[in-house]
Amino acid sequence: MILPQQGKTRILIVDDSSFMRMAIRSVLSKDPSIDIVGTAVDGVEGVEKAIALKPDLITMDIEMPRLDGISALKQIMAKAPTKVIMVSTLTNEGAKATFEALDAGAIDYIPKNVTDSADAQNHFRQELMRKIKEAVASRIRRPLSPSPVARVTSPVAPPTHRPTTSKFVGKKIQYVAIGASTGGPVALQEVLSRIPVNFPYGIMVGIHMPKAFTGPYADRLNAKCSMTIREAVDGDVLKPGVALIAPGGMHTTLVRQGSHIVVKVKPTSDYPQYVYIPSVDLLISTMSEATGGAMLGVILTGMGNDGYKGMQLLKQRGGLTIAQDEATSTIYGMPKACVDGGVADEVLPLGQIGFEISKFM
Repeated sequence: MILPQQGKTRILIVDDSSFMRMAIRSVLSKDPSIDIVGTAVDGVEGVEKAIALKPDLITMDIEMPRLDGISALKQIMAKAPTKVIMVSTLTNEGAKATFEALDAGAIDYIPKNVTDSADAQNHFRQELMRKIKEAVASRIRRPLSPSPVARVTSPVAPPTHRPTTSKFVGKKIQYVAIGASTGGPVALQEVLSRIPVNFPYGIMVGIHMPKAFTGPYADRLNAKCSMTIREAVDGDVLKPGVALIAPGGMHTTLVRQGSHIVVKVKPTSDYPQYVYIPSVDLLISTMSEATGGAMLGVILTGMGNDGYKGMQLLKQRGGLTIAQDEATSTIYGMPKACVDGGVADEVLPLGQIGFEISKFM
């Protein structure tokens, strides 16, 4: 019988690659706050050990023999709900599988990007530890209910428990910006699925994702939501009824060109002061300047405080703001920074945010 070590985070590593099991163990074993309680070579063994060892957290490979990571995740969430971080390949197919895993209840994911490059190894090491710390601070999330596939053409009736008054009554916007991080892929799908196809304003989204993931993520949202959703490219114009996802691996700014608000994609080297990529602060700040504050800013679940400075500038320019509440956030970091900093006009449960945005029609 393995006795838990006092105060330590107990982690189970599930991966069919001995190299990846060793790589993950090597990183985690250096942290005195972590106790590696076991390893598993496939999904079947992973489920068995998750039930037997009751770890605090599991790192789960997606592609494995006998039982793949997504199937194993679903069994674990049904039999012994546990926080799970998926380890995924940086490919289109890897991205699609990762989003399916997030829908099934995974907390987060980390790209499998371990090569002979010292830079790549160091990046993987830093990202893994950051994701572990964030997951420890997060809430276990139940699998996402299927989104409606019908093309919603008018605002859906809000939940009966939703407040009947709003600070936004009578106020106008022209654009919407949304920022998110950990827990964001699922949260954003929930929000955008509530916005009708004929929504009269353009939406810009910044979510912390690698370059290979934002395109497939936008395609996934487009298939599940009423409005048109796609990955932004340099020179895109924000248009009514369209949500653009800022491309991963670089920064996105917004500028005014005549009567249009235009996307400008920038290399990260242009803005070394921004740690998170794409930066929500940079996106909302430049968008608030380009629109003169005639917009709504929304900050969803995520670790850290990215978005706070952007929302602060937006408020100074007369814009409107919403932050997700603590109870429905996977990690109450980014929204908390806005609430504590006094820049959130409304603090709402995730299930109400899409309806609130739709009220501006």
